Amino acid sequence: MYKIMIIEDEEKIRDIIKDSLKKWGFEVYCVEEFSTVMEQFTQVSPSLVLMDVNLPVFDGFHWCNQIRSISKVPVLFLSSRNTNMDIVMAVNMGGDDYITKPFSMEVLIAKINAILRRTYSYSDTSMDVINHNGVMLSLKDNILYYENKSIELTKNEFKILYILMKNNERIVSREKIMQELWEDESFIDDNTLTVNINRLRKKIKEMGLEDYIKTVKNQGYIIK
Repeated sequence: MYKIMIIEDEEKIRDIIKDSLKKWGFEVYCVEEFSTVMEQFTQVSPSLVLMDVNLPVFDGFHWCNQIRSISKVPVLFLSSRNTNMDIVMAVNMGGDDYITKPFSMEVLIAKINAILRRTYSYSDTSMDVINHNGVMLSLKDNILYYENKSIELTKNEFKILYILMKNNERIVSREKIMQELWEDESFIDDNTLTVNINRLRKKIKEMGLEDYIKTVKNQGYIIK
């Protein structure tokens, strides 16, 4: 089942679209907190995003650009703004189509189905990001994002954090981390792991995250 994420602040329009999409068999998620759009996006992992242009906090162009930095998921703009400049801006930000309000639900559904069919038949749209409690790790460029901050990780720092985030809320032993890194042909022993963990913790702390990686005595590490 395809999952559609609706980013629309007009409740009446949002509810009409949601009800129609559900009737067509789509799973629907509606954004209602517009300051944490990216966190919700990575948690929901939608198949397609319906994006209004005029939104609280930041506009739809901003959020489309943010989504494009981590994902190829299709974005369909819905807006009452119908100037050529708006349409050009939407395309430049990575939008796949643009519908002006008011629109018919039949046309919207047809466009959604066409985009989904085209996108998922011919390309890989999997997200290149892993998310945990608002902390986002980009799998394509080893960059860690939190709120409005970002920092680049070394190869080993990235792999260690990826292992911990993939096993979030579960204790991961030092032996397991070293074993996984060795399997990937990274040279890392016990001392090297300690150095990398300490450097990683320092970088994460500089982003405003205290004690993100916790030590469980005689067992290993955990993130919660």
